[in-house]
Amino acid sequence: MDDDLDRVLTAVGPRLRALRRARGVTLAELAEATGISESTLSRLESGRRRPNLELLLPLARAHGVPLDELVGAPATGDPRIHIRPVRRHGMTFMALSRRPGGTQAFKVIIPGALHDAVPEPKTHDGHEWLYVLNGRLRLVLGEQDIVLKSGEAAEFDTRVPHWLGTADPAPVEVLILFGPQGERAHVKART
Repeated sequence: MDDDLDRVLTAVGPRLRALRRARGVTLAELAEATGISESTLSRLESGRRRPNLELLLPLARAHGVPLDELVGAPATGDPRIHIRPVRRHGMTFMALSRRPGGTQAFKVIIPGALHDAVPEPKTHDGHEWLYVLNGRLRLVLGEQDIVLKSGEAAEFDTRVPHWLGTADPAPVEVLILFGPQGERAHVKART
């Protein structure tokens, strides 16, 4: 049993380094995001420090991966994704993808109670593609105020001021793909 534990713990350091480098994050940036010193992070990655939950939990959060992925836990054979909904600004967000960096997928539910919300457009780096699953979505994009119905999609550069809300008192469900700046969703239709 001790040999198995040692093997797992020894593999954590290289896994942490590979994950950080794949995301293009420096030790200083990761230290700031986690509250773990750069020297401790460096020792973890090199294997000179044994990982523990106190260190691994903030790292898993910062990298956006489950803890079992950091330690290389064996697959359970269960293909289901166990989604943990997060509520922000009165909306419910469900992450459908788990890999850090690259395109991220979310299902967003905007309750009808937010129907009267005053749009407050925001900007950030990235590119967004959205598809209305159910309901009517109000999209304020720059100077445009657009209503998208179930089955309609939109794609835009998120440096353009934008805001999402409901177009009427009913809730709206939206599938959103968000990618880093310059990364776009490519959809090919059959002819």
